[in-house]
Amino acid sequence: MPSRPELRVAGLVLAAGASRRFGSPKQLLPYGGGVLLDAALETARNSGFDQIVLALGGAADEVRQTVDTHDVDVVENLDYDTGCSSSIATAIPALHPQTDVVVLLLGDQPGVRPESVRRLLDGRGESSIAVCHYENGVGHPFAFARSLLPTLAALHGDKAVWKLLEQRAAEVTEVPIDGVIPLDVNTAADYEHVLALRGETVLRAGPQRNPR
Repeated sequence: MPSRPELRVAGLVLAAGASRRFGSPKQLLPYGGGVLLDAALETARNSGFDQIVLALGGAADEVRQTVDTHDVDVVENLDYDTGCSSSIATAIPALHPQTDVVVLLLGDQPGVRPESVRRLLDGRGESSIAVCHYENGVGHPFAFARSLLPTLAALHGDKAVWKLLEQRAAEVTEVPIDGVIPLDVNTAADYEHVLALRGETVLRAGPQRNPR
């Protein structure tokens, strides 16, 4: 749950990429009992958010047919080719108007744990920006106060959020998180690695549609 009950916290799951480096939709790679995006949404569901917004783009129709999004507000980013900043800009208007804090989660980073999200929220204090500081550096998820929403909406490009952290370094609180930065899946080797951490292999059947 959020560190202060009066705060309304939204989770924004970014899953709109075209997966060009990987060669097929990463969102739909088999993982656990479902697909990669299912794992990110499960983390969001278990993090105590008041709202979950999912930004889709590449393979959006396939994702809608495969992934259970019944309790999620889905937005589609038609400009997903321009980078993840466009997904943030697309998702912000879907936030509840009384949202106080937004937590950014990556749809291809299945190793993020709900307890890490909760620790991030507990540790942010009054900071406008809070990030997870793992044993090997800073990584997602990131938390932004409501005051930063216009700034987030105006970002452009794929690494703009990281540049924002550099520009606003004096405002950033780094919250200690146990373990190393969870791997985000960009290549086949990354995928093999995250499967190995679960004791799985790449040689598995394709994803099944969730029942409607």
